[in-house]
Amino acid sequence: MAIKIYKPITPGQRNMTGYGFEEITKSKPERSLIKLRKAKSGRNMYGRITVRHQGGGHRQFIRLIDFKRDKLEVPAKVASIEYDPNRTARIALLHYADGEKRYILAPVGLKVSDVVVASPEAEIRPGNSLPIARIPLGTLIHNIELKEGRGGQMVRSAGTAAQLLAKEGDFAQVRLPSGEVRLVRQGCYATVGQVGNLDHKNIKLGKAGRKRHLGIRPTVRGTAMNPNDHPHGGGEGRQPIGMPGPKSPWGKPTLGYKTRRNKQTDKFIVRRRSAGKRG
Repeated sequence: MAIKIYKPITPGQRNMTGYGFEEITKSKPERSLIKLRKAKSGRNMYGRITVRHQGGGHRQFIRLIDFKRDKLEVPAKVASIEYDPNRTARIALLHYADGEKRYILAPVGLKVSDVVVASPEAEIRPGNSLPIARIPLGTLIHNIELKEGRGGQMVRSAGTAAQLLAKEGDFAQVRLPSGEVRLVRQGCYATVGQVGNLDHKNIKLGKAGRKRHLGIRPTVRGTAMNPNDHPHGGGEGRQPIGMPGPKSPWGKPTLGYKTRRNKQTDKFIVRRRSAGKRG
């Protein structure tokens, strides 16, 4: 996918880049597979803000993606590659042999008219879904299940891929994009290939308004606030925050503070993610 560079006829376009959309083959989604996304603006059922810096944004429809790939042994033809505003990856519309239509994540190399299938006996080709036990070592995979039948939960964003490293007993070792090596049951399904839209990480928004279109509101630095608004606030002129480590507005440690609490799954982690990325 090529990156589109804009002619700087306005200040906001001077450093802006966008998608080329050459791989997109259909501009409108399948009506039977969409529903309207209700904007919550970071608020819970009581109307209180629980996630800051969210709100506004363009009106969007949710595309119903088939992460389970539970239509086994039924071949499907790729009808189109489409844009999804709710995720970084592209999606592919499948027309199954029995007439059903479903969306899946579009991996690199998947094209219109290709045939994909979810089956233990499927070929090792991008877009096919198999149990990990049937996938050769070294293969790049995505949309990986954590529990059989629950559907893919890991490795679903643009340009990501995990690698199958080893198999032993009921488990296989999978290296995730973060560098973490994790045990996954061999009965779990995964899709062959790397998630498409590789150049997503190279896109530059270029202006604040484009961030607002995505539903992201401004973030104010704590050092720019008053002491009663943030632990970093106050003081005369620019200076350090005056404490050993940074804190959130509610006094909790941040930037390096480990937030992982799920100790039940620690036994499935063979090696923690690479240095510089804390959990």
